[in-house]
Amino acid sequence: MTIHYQNTYWLGKKVLIGKDELDPSQPVNLLLGFHGADSTPENLLVHGNKLKIENTMLIYPEGPLDAGEGLFSWWQDGPRQKESVIQFLDYTGKVVDEAHQYLQQELGNATIQTCLWGFSQGGAASLVYTLFGRHPIHKVASICGFLPDLPENKDPTSHKSSIFGIYGKNDDLVPSFLADYALDAMKDMGHDLIVKGTEQGHEIKSENIHDLTAFFKS
Repeated sequence: MTIHYQNTYWLGKKVLIGKDELDPSQPVNLLLGFHGADSTPENLLVHGNKLKIENTMLIYPEGPLDAGEGLFSWWQDGPRQKESVIQFLDYTGKVVDEAHQYLQQELGNATIQTCLWGFSQGGAASLVYTLFGRHPIHKVASICGFLPDLPENKDPTSHKSSIFGIYGKNDDLVPSFLADYALDAMKDMGHDLIVKGTEQGHEIKSENIHDLTAFFKS
């Protein structure tokens, strides 16, 4: 299968869209990929392009927070992190709306299954939106993800998702106990969880992409 990509702009931010032939008679996967902090959609696309998932539209949005020098993040660290996370939730909800509208214009009333994945802060972003976002999430994958300071005035969604969490036992940026804690918190909130600890550091490995392909295809 060959994925064809195009660049567009939603909400004044760059978005990379990739898709092959889509069959509206079957559920269509909408898979959003969240890049890490101080990064770009292209940096995640290098790895995400190796995902081999049929009947899927791939979306790589640019983070809403300008980190300078052409780099972007999903929220601001520090004392205003909770407020920044709330702004991230609002922004991502609007990105998902745009993606649904894009698919509906092309496919009509096809069934859309919204899925998320990400690396590092992007893995955190996928977990946070699953917890508090206004769209039901079908499947979620986090590589070297964690949980930031969570907003206190928002109730978690009642929808339960299938989550695949990968963390590196030799990760020197997101220690394994932080990643493990984040995944345990998702399980405690009722989400179905698969956890895989590897010997990797803070990175995306080819075996991670292989595992994610199998997870999203199952």
